[in-house]
Amino acid sequence: MKKGTVLNSEISSVISRLGHTDTLVVCDAGLPVPRSTTRVDMALTQGVPSFMQVLEVVTAEMQVEAAILAAEIKQHNPQLHETLLSHIEQLQQHQGNTIEIRYTTHEQFKQQTADSQAVIRSGECSPYANIILCAGVTF
Repeated sequence: MKKGTVLNSEISSVISRLGHTDTLVVCDAGLPVPRSTTRVDMALTQGVPSFMQVLEVVTAEMQVEAAILAAEIKQHNPQLHETLLSHIEQLQQHQGNTIEIRYTTHEQFKQQTADSQAVIRSGECSPYANIILCAGVTF
């Protein structure tokens, strides 16, 4: 049995194939996923698993150098935005690097998901609970 943090074989496989600057999306239950992009659907029911639960597991295994958020999260989901910023700060300390945070419009965010290696869908049902993670290197 795999000893690492990620037991889901699809997520583990996607993360292991990421190269420097490749992107991976963790999203809420409502974000449209382009047909051309690999979809890993973790959603069981509303709120299960939560966006943060999925993100915490993914970032425990993935080296992150940048994160992209929809700017609308600041106004429409400020509590989650603060939680995300706190998580990214902790991740920076754990990884020993600076993680650049970029904001874009939600429409541009949706377009950028088409360039991602995969979209991991959570059961989250709160607005703008989406992030694009840009892979870094561990050396």
